[in-house]
Amino acid sequence: MTTIATQLQTVHARITAACLAAGRDPRDVRLLAVSKTFGPEAVAEAYAAGQTAFGENYIQEAVEKMAALSHLPLEWHCIGPIQSNKTRLVAQHFAWVHTVDRLKIAQRLHEQRASDLPPLQVCIQVNVDGGPTKSGVVPHEALALAREVAALPRLALRGLMCIPEPAPDFEASRAVFMRARALFDQIRSEGLALDTLSMGMTADLEAAIHAGSTMVRVGTAIFGGRSYAAA
Repeated sequence: MTTIATQLQTVHARITAACLAAGRDPRDVRLLAVSKTFGPEAVAEAYAAGQTAFGENYIQEAVEKMAALSHLPLEWHCIGPIQSNKTRLVAQHFAWVHTVDRLKIAQRLHEQRASDLPPLQVCIQVNVDGGPTKSGVVPHEALALAREVAALPRLALRGLMCIPEPAPDFEASRAVFMRARALFDQIRSEGLALDTLSMGMTADLEAAIHAGSTMVRVGTAIFGGRSYAAA
């Protein structure tokens, strides 16, 4: 068994344990393998071990990776910031986008999504704890943006995504994630059919799952440490 396959097993075991501790069904939490800065061969190893959904932060790098792996039935998620000049690449190549934080980007993705492709699955990124270096709409503006995104037919609004600042311990981390869960529930109560709460990474996935995450984005625990020299 490859190292990536072994590490995937370990991550799945962590997800299962966290779900059971929270009284949740492990089948209700998806694993998104964050493959940014790792080459096609690493993604292919993970696919051989059963992983099909991959998250990428760097759009040009991701598109090149997709071309190299076009023979595999992979689901690609854009989880990095999106500049206006990159929306066409995202709309053309990705199945999911987790980082919509303003209407302008949503409108461009909608306009540039080909009519012969399924709607682009969208999460709104929320800066849930006010982190000064984090992207995302402020929480009190999330409902309005969600309504605007939901009205665009080439997009399918699925839920919320957040990347809080690192917290000192499990309870502090869980408390921040619970803010995102509360916002998620509030938006659903307004009649928007959200089903995805994308939160939790290698260091804090247990706290995120306890707070209600339905998709955790894990890179380091699967692929190892990263070198950003070429990113």
